[in-house]
Amino acid sequence: MTQAVDKLTELAAAQGDKAAVIDDRPGESVRQMTFAELDLFSNRIANGLISAGVELLDRVIWCGQNSLELMAMMHAARKAGATAVPLNYRLSDEESAYVVDNSDAVVVWADAEFAELFHRIRDDIPKVTHVVIFGGPALAGQSAVDDFIGDDTAPSAPPSSATMIYTSGTTGRPKGAYKDASGSVEQSGALLAKIGYRPDDVYVTCGPLYHSGPGGFAAIAHRMGNTVVVQHKFEAEDWLRLIDTYSCSSTFSAPTPIRMVTNLDDDVKAKYDVSSMRVMIANAAPWSFALKEAYVRDFPPESLWEVYGSTEMGVNTVLEPGDQMRKPGSCGKPAPMVDVRLYAEGGGIVDTPREPGELWVKATTVLDTYHGAQEKFDAEHNEQGWHTVGDVAYYDEDGFFYICDRKKDMIISGGMNIYPAEIEAALEMHAGIYEAAVFAIPSEEWGETVHACIVRNDEQLTEADIDIFSREKLASYKIPRSIEFLTEIPKTGSNKILKRELRQKYWKGHETQVGA
Repeated sequence: MTQAVDKLTELAAAQGDKAAVIDDRPGESVRQMTFAELDLFSNRIANGLISAGVELLDRVIWCGQNSLELMAMMHAARKAGATAVPLNYRLSDEESAYVVDNSDAVVVWADAEFAELFHRIRDDIPKVTHVVIFGGPALAGQSAVDDFIGDDTAPSAPPSSATMIYTSGTTGRPKGAYKDASGSVEQSGALLAKIGYRPDDVYVTCGPLYHSGPGGFAAIAHRMGNTVVVQHKFEAEDWLRLIDTYSCSSTFSAPTPIRMVTNLDDDVKAKYDVSSMRVMIANAAPWSFALKEAYVRDFPPESLWEVYGSTEMGVNTVLEPGDQMRKPGSCGKPAPMVDVRLYAEGGGIVDTPREPGELWVKATTVLDTYHGAQEKFDAEHNEQGWHTVGDVAYYDEDGFFYICDRKKDMIISGGMNIYPAEIEAALEMHAGIYEAAVFAIPSEEWGETVHACIVRNDEQLTEADIDIFSREKLASYKIPRSIEFLTEIPKTGSNKILKRELRQKYWKGHETQVGA
């Protein structure tokens, strides 16, 4: 039987002279590779992995801020038959060592910026045989790129379709979501057709490639034959420069980067032409309606798509551009070839509009297991192939879904169920509020009460101002009973709010500690 030709190799043959990756950093020479050059470079890395003893489905860790070399490794691991595992470079030494060791990785591919990290944790990752450093000098016991990579012939190993991405770890130790993607090709293709991706699109990163969203959609862009522009580290005005310079037409973003962009001064934004943007995928964390309004003021309104999904379950619902303003708060209807079902607290299926229930999904994009944590997978998966990550949702009379919040984040005050995401969205409609995080704090009278952490646009904004505004937007039992002003809200590297850190001081000493 003839071995399947690797997708990058096919693209190199069909459009070898087209730019595949552009790595453009302020103050530095632009680096880029064509599809032909990227194919050969990826072959060299893949052959180096194979020579180092990497076998079928072995794990290979990659770590660093966005770069041409990371994009190459995403292809090289596949070509070597290995499973690439991105590492969040923002993790502590202990956290990094845990992920590397837990993944059973045998090779690490890292930017020189993080050579010291891997030098410090070397004794804690005994399964790793090679730490390969690019972009600068390797330290003692590490390998330089030129000493590691092999020749540029196509590897003989069958390409791997496996992925493993570690979840954010907002509630404890991160877990490796393992997936063989070969079965989801048809479903992914249907999603891309619905959104309308084109071979001539230019994708620009808006967030770290280690996150399943920016990295996953960058991989999709390459499968489509698109040029990928990697921004090494997100900076709002520089991101606009990249869109203008390369006529970027697609991206994926969490709310935080776009909030930073839309909050730039108007005279700064006016310097850059962003009319080329065709597809903005809003995800990673909920975009408030106020943020969507700000986005469509600065970018083509028809470019804004929202998807609901997760590392574990892939893309589950899609909200089209024409529905963004008429369906505030909605995450859309089920994505192509995806079944969505809500379950009530007692286990029955929710069949009434606007009745909340736990959201379960059945699709080929759902993970196969958690690496080394089958019991966690079993708890979130049932025998019929339905899976959940614990989100609570409802649907309206038109079949549009709305995510209330994570089940574990729900506030129960005086017997009433309160969903923080709804309150956060309402608060962020105030012009003086930059960002809000809402969670439960203990109350002897009510069990739990609503607490809000606020980052202000206007330092003159007071608790009384917020209370008046809240009473205009929310039912009385949803109004924050206490408010805390912060200069910054703590987040994971993928821009998910770390409510665990915010609520920790309030729940210390209480027996019932709410999760993150």
